[in-house]
This record gives sequence, structure tokens and C-alpha cells, in this order.
Amino acid sequence: MPKGIYKVPVPVNEPVKSYAAGSPERKELQAMLKELRSQKINIPMYIGGKEVESNVIIRVHPPHDHQHVLGHFHKSDKNHVKMAIDAALAAKDKWAALSWEHRASIFLKAAELIAGPYRAKLNAATMLGQSKNAFQAEIDSACEIIDFLRFNVHYMTEIYSEQPISSPGIWNRVEWRPLEGFVYALTPFNFTAIAGNLPSSCAMMGNVVVWKPSNTQVYSANVLMEIFQKAGVPDGVINLIYPSGPDAAEVIFNHRDFAGIHFTGSTEVFQNIWQTIGNNIHKYRSYPRIVGETGGKDFIMAHKSADPKSLAVAISRGAFEFQGQKCSAASRAYIPSNLWPQVKEMVVADLKSMKMGPTEDFTNFINAVIDEKSFDKLVKYIDNAKKDSNVEIVVGGNYDKSKGYFIEPTIILTKDPNYVTMCEELFGPVLTLYVYDENKFEETLDLVDKTSIYALTGAILGQDRYAIELATKKLSNAAGNFYINDKPTGAVVGQQPFGGARGSGTNDKAGSKINLLRWVSPRTIKETFVPPVDYRYPFLQAD
Repeated sequence: MPKGIYKVPVPVNEPVKSYAAGSPERKELQAMLKELRSQKINIPMYIGGKEVESNVIIRVHPPHDHQHVLGHFHKSDKNHVKMAIDAALAAKDKWAALSWEHRASIFLKAAELIAGPYRAKLNAATMLGQSKNAFQAEIDSACEIIDFLRFNVHYMTEIYSEQPISSPGIWNRVEWRPLEGFVYALTPFNFTAIAGNLPSSCAMMGNVVVWKPSNTQVYSANVLMEIFQKAGVPDGVINLIYPSGPDAAEVIFNHRDFAGIHFTGSTEVFQNIWQTIGNNIHKYRSYPRIVGETGGKDFIMAHKSADPKSLAVAISRGAFEFQGQKCSAASRAYIPSNLWPQVKEMVVADLKSMKMGPTEDFTNFINAVIDEKSFDKLVKYIDNAKKDSNVEIVVGGNYDKSKGYFIEPTIILTKDPNYVTMCEELFGPVLTLYVYDENKFEETLDLVDKTSIYALTGAILGQDRYAIELATKKLSNAAGNFYINDKPTGAVVGQQPFGGARGSGTNDKAGSKINLLRWVSPRTIKETFVPPVDYRYPFLQAD
């Protein structure tokens, strides 16, 4: 059989299409949106390569048009979870034994499918199912997932090429084995790219996966599964199911062959999962890998030397793109007193100019929040703020769920830096802002660091380099992704590996080699060419 040390294509970040008026990609996407809206699809589970249905179906609808039916998916029960685990374990040996370059080829093909024939379909599914506008879908369900696939293949080859030194007469080598068992991928609603990356990064390293997406992301997850199958992912390697969280947990976390979890979601859920795994640790064949990216209370910190216009745009984009439903979205801001009047005027003008409505209308900057539960939670915070004499609604504060789950981009101004919306994660288009004495920059940095349990993203804006250095040092543990003179969102695979510490997760940096290293178990092999034939060492000789 031919052998070789293969070089994979050098990864480059996928160019972002503009979707400007009259562009070919805009026309193609608009046609696909119309086509998908005209259909009502049946979404099965995918277990061992087979389409599996149940007796319980759940309606799928756009968050911005909740009476419109896009289709139905088949709810999974505990038996389906067991079936998915069995299918994964049945596929494991053959998949793990497949030469790495063939695994690489499969996922490189998936990237090309998304970049080409599936781009419009995956973007349109994300726009309809998750209420993302065309640009937010493009940077997520096209560019980021393509980048994940291409760069992960590159990182995989780097890992395999990392080998130890060898002494004379000895050959040392490291074998990068997949984990012993199956991996559980639990993915969120807000990024189609994350939903695709969490199972595929594990599978790429030779693991088999049971994948549960968020119910509010099933529509685009179904398209991802179609792409994976088209790319040649073998039956049983990635199994897509839709159980409740408790049903999945009861089966998966009690299974002897549970080898790891790849998670993005809430801090509370992740902590409960970790506790359950710890309580069940004696049941497992090995110590499971626990990888999670969780909540955030991401900040914008401005120095008195900041450029007001740059600061205003960082707020408008950083807090309100995709309705603030990014793990990295700015949800608290600290503005110096000398800049606030000017920044306020510009931000209010920005927000009042933002159109809100369905994603199919490309002129809408703001779309709907993901579901009624999220809507009601956010409305409660807004209504409480309206009643509180210590805070002021600077702009926004209106909402309506009669047609879709629409909430105006809202800024709350507080006199209390520990006000509830400065501390708790809201995950929506609500920013809380605190104006500090421009001469108390260092004290305010301490406030930024201590206010939140999270440490995901944050930004410092200013022109004074001494102030920027001070903030960078004092906030070294406050954010895993830190931005200077930019908004705290928009991490790019291969450029800014993403993740945070503290209450924000294990900081294993999706989009880097660090993450892929969690899905392998190295075996060191030492080969001695001419072994000794006498136990005696020279020091034993008599004088």
C-alpha cells in the first residue's frame, strides 16, 4: 500500500461576501430564502446513517414570524439516545483505523461544499431558523464553519507531526489516539458554526460522536448533517438526536464508554454537567474530557483619551449585532464622564436609525430574539429598569411579540456599578452603561475585573498607550479574548482562538490546536534497536 507524509492545503480565512444590492450572492440567497419558506420539511434523527422518526414532533418556526411553519423535527427519547451511543461505538474501530488523510479529505470536502453549492442553503436556514440577518449568517454559517474545518485539518496535521527526540540506538514516537469511547457534543442555538464545529472537531481526530443541538437550531443543524453525509462522513461517526437535556444526561453520563463532552451553552448547565460527571466518575472506562465554553458578561472599557466615534460604533455593533445573542456581545460598558455626552448623542442616533424586522428584508439590522422564553426574560429586566429610580432607559425599551420576538436595542444607564444588569448575563439586545469619573480610570479597572463571575471577552478603547497597557495588565484574567480599540466580538478562526476562563468555561480555544489536543490520548512508543543482553552496568566492575 502506498505511503507518504502528506501536506494538506494551506488554510486561509474564507472571504466574506458583501450581499450588496444587485450582487449575485444576494440574489441567490434571496431565492433560497423564498424556496425554504415555501416548504414544510420533516427533520428526522440521524442514527447510524439511518433516518429515524418518533411519535413526537415539534414545530420549527422563524423567531421573527412565529406563526409560520418551516417544518417539524422528531423528538428523541432515552431509547434513541441509547441507539445513538450504540451506533457510535459500532462505528468506532473502523473510523479510528482510517488513515488520517482520508479523515482530512472528508472535512475539507465539507468545507468546499459549504463554500460552494451549500452556502446559500446553510445561510438561509440560519437566517430563518435563528433570525440572523444576511451578514451575520455569512460570517457564521459560511465563513466561520468553513474556517473551522480547514484550519482544524491543518492543526490536526501539526499535532500528528509533533514527535519526541530520540537517543542513539532508540526511536521514540508518539501515537495520537482518539479517546476510548464516544464524545457527546452539546451545541447552542446562536452559532451554526459552533454547532458544526463541536462534533466535527472531535470526529476529525478519530472519535465518534453523539450530537444534540439546541431545539432552536435544529433547522440549520439538519442542513449541516446533510453536508457531512455528502462529504462522506461514515455512518455512525456523527449521530444527530434531539432529546431533552435530562433524558440525554441520564443515559450518557451513566454510560461506561462516555469519553468526553464538547459543550457550548450556559454556565449553570455546564456546572451541573461537571458535577454529574464527577459523581459518576467511578463508572467510566477513563477520565472524561470536559471542554466547555459558557456564559459571559462582556465589557467595553473606555479611557478618557478614546476616540468618541470609534467608541460609539464599538458599542452599537458590539452590543447589538444579532440582537446581542453572541457569547462575546458587549453587555456592560464603562464610559468616562468627559466622553459620555458626545458618545450618548452618537449611540442614540445609531440605535434610532437601526431598522428592526424579519431577516428576509435585508435592510433590517435588528431581528428577533430566539424564542419566547428569552423574550420574556429580557422584558422582565427592561420593565424592572423602567420602575427603578436609580437607572434610566437612555434609548429603546420597547418590545412586541405579536408577530415575532422583537425587542428594541436598549441601553440602561445606571448610577450603581453593581446594578443587576451590570452583573447578570442577559443574552439579548440590552446594554447597561456606567459613567465613571474620568480621573478614576484605575479604580474603574478594578471594578470591571471584580463585577462579574465571567471572563470571556472585553475591550479597552483609548489613545493613551500607558492607559492601554495598564488596562491590559490589570484585566489579564477578566477576558480570554481581549480587544484593543475594537468591539469585543468577531473572533476569527486562526487569528483569535476563542474562549474564556472563570465562569466562562475551560478556555480550550475553539479554532486552535489547543482544542483538538483535548480529543486525543497520546501513546508514547520507545523502540530499542539493539537491546542489552547483560543486566550488568559498567559501574559494577571491580577496581
